[in-house]
Amino acid sequence: MPKLVECVPNFSEGRDEAKINAIVEAARTVPGVIVLDVEKDADHNRTVLTFIAPVETAADACFAAVKKSAELIDLNSHKGEHPRMGATDVAPFIPVMGSTVEDCVALAGKLGEKIGSELGIPVYLYDLAARRPERKNLADVRKGQFEGLRGEIGKNPDKTPDFGPDKIHPTAGAIAVGARRQIVNFNINLDTADMELGKAVAKKIRASGGGLPCLRAKEILLAARNQVQISTVLTDYGTTSIKAAVDAVERETTPSGVKITGTELIGLTAGDALIAYAAESLKTENFNPQAQILETRIAELLGGWQSGAGNFVEALASSAPTPGGGSAAAQTSAMGAALGLMAMAVSLQSKKISEDKKAVMRVVHAKVAELKNALSACVSEDARAYDMYVAARKLPKDSPEREAAMQSAAKYAAQAPLKTAQISRLAIIELSAAGGCIHAPVMSDFRCAMHLLKAGIACAAENVRINLDSIADKACAARLEKEIASLV
Repeated sequence: MPKLVECVPNFSEGRDEAKINAIVEAARTVPGVIVLDVEKDADHNRTVLTFIAPVETAADACFAAVKKSAELIDLNSHKGEHPRMGATDVAPFIPVMGSTVEDCVALAGKLGEKIGSELGIPVYLYDLAARRPERKNLADVRKGQFEGLRGEIGKNPDKTPDFGPDKIHPTAGAIAVGARRQIVNFNINLDTADMELGKAVAKKIRASGGGLPCLRAKEILLAARNQVQISTVLTDYGTTSIKAAVDAVERETTPSGVKITGTELIGLTAGDALIAYAAESLKTENFNPQAQILETRIAELLGGWQSGAGNFVEALASSAPTPGGGSAAAQTSAMGAALGLMAMAVSLQSKKISEDKKAVMRVVHAKVAELKNALSACVSEDARAYDMYVAARKLPKDSPEREAAMQSAAKYAAQAPLKTAQISRLAIIELSAAGGCIHAPVMSDFRCAMHLLKAGIACAAENVRINLDSIADKACAARLEKEIASLV
């Protein structure tokens, strides 16, 4: 499995469904992206998108969403309760599933530089990616919001961005790009509209006011409900738990007779933070979540590679349209690349292989490892191509956008397996360079790797060709046919 990172960009739009969908779709079309959650809030006028993607494509996916938001959102007319300084206000990378904090810091720098140079939006690196100590805290970076920053940037050296122009983007504002660990973002609603009380409570409980460590809090008026909300962020829920934050609010509101009417979690939340809340509330003794939570125990028992392989096979066997032949082609080639990596890894450990040959294999191993990750991303990309086609078919038949969307989907449906074939061919070429270096006991595995990659190309070709008749642009179809023919 490729190393994955989580990305949680926040957009200053929570009411216009068409704009929100366009922004999310921009990120989703990048290879390997899996959208986990889209949290929209009309009062905050803000949307929180959560997706995971391979380290190799995560920055590209976030950039696509940032670019689309800059096209669609004008902060001059934006009104909402949540503080903001940009169309895409903040974009953090978070390590998950094999990735590291270092990976996320590098991605933040890569994305920030690209946004600054290509979109002309000033970029501030924050939290673990901060290059200036005073920018570690997001609230300090965003202080003054869009309107305040517009008056200071270019005049106050403290507001000089890390990337991009030293002036505000006229409509998209500025953006904070960072790397951080998992946080908990949740709101506490009160049965009062007294904003002075809310302000006092938020100031008293947050870390900057001398309250709980690792807790950010701000009072917000929910106009639709006519009630105060304490919006909180736990930057380290191991230090300050959800229960500790809720209890702190209750201590401050009880003397005034104000009660908590409910809470809401924003975006995805780490399971152990919720488990900790339950354990604290129940006052459980000697609680072991790994051993005592049923689903955790089942997942542990079924989490071996055999189960994962079986799940994919069963998914192929079902009547669902995805995964289909294109995904199977990519998975086959990914297995071929992986098997080639295994054969080289074993050979590198053998004392019978010369250092000259090992030097060759180390270079090849690094290149094939990247190709293997790219092929793994192609598995879901092919399924995404089908989803695009279905979405296009659902547009009204009299919609002027329907035919263009269907043609775009048809081309993508042919291009996705073509990409699988192209990467597979590169893997074959790279592995061929190591063919004379492989340790004899794993030569059969190495040969199987080559067979699998060739099979992946053949299967990918079938999925390219079946989509060519749907492409109205015959010159494009002919080009795709020529390209796949050269690879088979």
